[in-house]
Amino acid sequence: MKYFIGIDPGVSGAIAILNSEGQLAVFDAPTVEMKVGKALKRRISPEILVSMLQPFTIEASAWVEQVAARPGQGVSSMFAFGESYGLVKGVLAGLQIQTNTVTPNAWKKAMQLNAGKDASRAKAAQMWPQQAGEFSRVKDDGKAEAALIAEYGRRHTF
Repeated sequence: MKYFIGIDPGVSGAIAILNSEGQLAVFDAPTVEMKVGKALKRRISPEILVSMLQPFTIEASAWVEQVAARPGQGVSSMFAFGESYGLVKGVLAGLQIQTNTVTPNAWKKAMQLNAGKDASRAKAAQMWPQQAGEFSRVKDDGKAEAALIAEYGRRHTF
């Protein structure tokens, strides 16, 4: 494989593209505001996601964090999260990018991390010091996790 795509799904998630030489590009999840009922809500844009991933369809594999319901999470927010997860997987399938899922426990264990998001940001900054600024803010945890998921995919693709 030439490209390893890591995806932390959800509207606060991110996409990371890691090439075989270890060069990394990270992006916040492409979102748009749309009317849902009477309110404006952020949702992942399938059109923007397709345009982001289209150049990487040849010789690419994607690793998507496998999501599940968490105790205490609201029904509508869980539905929106599941919608984002399905949309990401559908776009990857439509682009014919080989897609794998990985649980948070599996990739974090392989990357020697605890469950904390700060640990993900620190590890990503350590692994890609030239891009440490991409992981410096608390809200950059999605970028850090997407990058680490891409690295997990690189290590587990044969």
